[in-house]
Amino acid sequence: MAPTIPLNPDHLICDEAGLRALFAPTHDLAMRKCLDRLDPHARAFVARSPFLCMGTQSPEGRADVSPRGDPAGFVRVLDDRTLLIPDRPGNNRLDTLTNILANPAVGLLFLVPGFDDTLRVNGRAQITTDPALLADLCVNGRTPTVAIAVHVAEVFLHCAKAFRRSSLWDPAARQDRSAMPSLVKMILDQTTGAPADPAAQARMDADLEVEYRNSMY
Repeated sequence: MAPTIPLNPDHLICDEAGLRALFAPTHDLAMRKCLDRLDPHARAFVARSPFLCMGTQSPEGRADVSPRGDPAGFVRVLDDRTLLIPDRPGNNRLDTLTNILANPAVGLLFLVPGFDDTLRVNGRAQITTDPALLADLCVNGRTPTVAIAVHVAEVFLHCAKAFRRSSLWDPAARQDRSAMPSLVKMILDQTTGAPADPAAQARMDADLEVEYRNSMY
């Protein structure tokens, strides 16, 4: 393993006072926009969002971010302070779920295709198997095993600068997926080794597409 290049300690920021000294003070509106419940605008944003990222932390303090996606409106607003997120089939690593059991603090970032602004929600999560709640999350006759209930502590809209800088939704900025190997090949390269035969690799890629179709829900 290559050695890690050390950072010059003379240029490391080690306390909040030193950090804030580098930036202008936060303007008043940026502080006041933070709410403790889901107002009508936040509810409307959640209803339009088909995708979110959820940040959690392990007992050892290891951070993790997990993507969650479904048709728009897949996150249910149970009341002004509670969201319900279905847990769809995945690889069963259960990183997010086990992290929640150890540390229920979570951060959510809601995205809407075409919107450059985002919605951020911070709160505490619980995992539920309540049949009455799960029934409403059923898709194609398949009910999730569990759902994640998030009890809202902070809600605020986030400005468009990151999306404007990245041109995320700009069709001209789209990249050709074929510029990198397939997901299956990259994972095999990182683990057991990918097959040398291109036809064998193509069959594995096709099998993944079949698995996607059969196990989305």
